Amino acid sequence: MISKESLASLLDQGRRKIHVTDEELDEAKRRRRLLAASARRAFPGSTTYFNGSVAHGDANTPLTDVDLGVVLTEKDAEPYGPDKKSALPLMEKARDAIHEDLDEEFPKLTIEVADRRRAVLVRFGAPVTPGQADFTADVMTAIPHPSGRGLYIPNTKIADQWDRADPITHTRMVLEAISDTKVVFARTVRLLKHWNKTHSKPLCSWNIKALAVGCLERPMPLIDALQVFFTYAADEIDKGPTPDPADVAGPIPLNMPRREVHKRLCTARDYIDLAIEHEKAGRPLSAQHALHQVLPELVPDADGTQEEADRLAKTVRSGGTAASGLGLAVGLVTPTRAWGI
Repeated sequence: MISKESLASLLDQGRRKIHVTDEELDEAKRRRRLLAASARRAFPGSTTYFNGSVAHGDANTPLTDVDLGVVLTEKDAEPYGPDKKSALPLMEKARDAIHEDLDEEFPKLTIEVADRRRAVLVRFGAPVTPGQADFTADVMTAIPHPSGRGLYIPNTKIADQWDRADPITHTRMVLEAISDTKVVFARTVRLLKHWNKTHSKPLCSWNIKALAVGCLERPMPLIDALQVFFTYAADEIDKGPTPDPADVAGPIPLNMPRREVHKRLCTARDYIDLAIEHEKAGRPLSAQHALHQVLPELVPDADGTQEEADRLAKTVRSGGTAASGLGLAVGLVTPTRAWGI
C-alpha cells in the first residue's frame, strides 16, 4: 500500500535528515572557543563575536566550517582603516597566535593569510563530521567604525582595503527571529539552504537569511513558511538586490544574474503553491510530487498519476475541460526545464 503523508510530515522528516548533530556542534563550538581565546590573546582588550550558521542556529550536516571575529580596541585600531593600514599585519598576528596555541593539538593545522579577502582561513586537518575532508574556520580581524554603528572588516580586493559591515547585529537579528517564530525561522532556513545548494546556489546563505528576516516573523507550519519566503523573496529580488537588514553595508550580491535568481524563486514558489493546492484538494501524492521538485533530496518523489486522472475526470464531469482543469500543473511537468538549468 502506498504511504500518503502530509506535507508537514514530509518536511519534518526532510529537515531532520540535514539537521546538524549535537556531536558536530559541540566539537565545532569547542574549536571556535579555542580560536577566540587565541584571538583575544593576540589582541589584549579586544572582544570576539560569533557569526555564520553555527552562531545563527541554522547549521546543516555535514558541518564543515565556523566563523568568528575579533574586534580591536579603539586605541589599537587607530593605525588601521581606509586611507590607513590594511588588515594584513593583524591577520598575520592572529595567524601566529593560533599556530602557537593549536599546533600541538592539531598537527595538520594550516593557516592561510596571503590573498585572503576578508579573514584568516584556518584548516584544522581534522573534520568534525566523519567522512568529510576537513573542518575550517574564518577568523576576521575587525576594527570599530567611527560612527559607533557596525565595524570595518577587511577587504583586500578593493583600494580602501576595508568594508563597512555589522555582523554582530546580523546575528542578533537572526536569533531574535528564531525566538519570535519559535524556531520555525531556523528550520525554514535549513531547508532553504538545502534548496539553494541543489538548485545552482543562486543566493548566498546570508541573502537567504536577510530575506527571511523580512518575512518570517511569527510561528507557522513549515510549508507555509516556505510559501511566505518564496513569494516574498521573488518579489524582493524582482525589485533589486537585497539591502543589508542592519542598514550598514551595501546590497547583498547575487551568485548569478538577477533574472535567473528571480526565475528560480518563482519556480519554487509555484511548486510550493501547487503542493498546498493539491493537499487541500485531497491529493497527497500529487502534493508530495510537487514538493519533491523543490527539495528533491529531502522529499521522496511520488506518483500522482491516478490522482491527476481522477481530478481531470471530475473536472470534465463538472462541466469544465481537461485543459482548463490543468491550472498550475501546466508548464511544471519537467523540473529541469522549469528550473532553467
